Amino acid sequence: MIDHVHDLRSVREATDRLLTAVAKLDNAALAEESLLPGWTRGHILAHLARNADALVNVLEGRPMYESATARDTDIEQGSGRPLGEQLTDLRNSAARFLATGEPAQDWSRTVELRGGVTDSASRVPFRRLVEVELHHVDLGIGYTLADLPEEFTDREIEFLADRWSGRADVPPVTLRPSHGEGVWHTGGADGTPVTVSGPKDELLGWLAGRGRKGAQLAVEGGPLPGLPPL
Repeated sequence: MIDHVHDLRSVREATDRLLTAVAKLDNAALAEESLLPGWTRGHILAHLARNADALVNVLEGRPMYESATARDTDIEQGSGRPLGEQLTDLRNSAARFLATGEPAQDWSRTVELRGGVTDSASRVPFRRLVEVELHHVDLGIGYTLADLPEEFTDREIEFLADRWSGRADVPPVTLRPSHGEGVWHTGGADGTPVTVSGPKDELLGWLAGRGRKGAQLAVEGGPLPGLPPL
């Protein structure tokens, strides 16, 4: 069950962790490549700030982004700013997003995200949490998939497993963690079923195309399936 109040609190906590970590960097570190191909750390921070504003737009009934081109331009233009400007922008945009979630509103309403995707307003805080947590990892500054809160990891595995469910290009897959609770299923109905097992952070890394991307997972029934890009 989605609890937007809980998720907004988690967003605040994750944002505080991110801001504390980024404040220890310097301008040179922001210009270095991140773990996302083609993006520096500055690109990631600019994206996170603009994503917060975009989700404010979503909650207030406006288009998430003016256009795909405008989104990309804003990220590129903001990527080269010095640390102080990046931190201020990230902090202020995060505050705007959290403030938008404070007033009483119909959280059951349907909202439109990027590319015409629709969802319940109540899921928007979790979507923001995904952005903050995974992009913190993408910065490559010591926060890894293994450091993510277990509750978040479980929920994101479930979310991504659901995303790839019913895909004809993904065979039936059962995901089994080597430690902890939970079993998840993804993929379509065709093809040879496989079981993928390993630590939860490795399972998440495979689903999200991050970390070692499944290289450390055990696979029964066939090779590790390829997944479409996120």
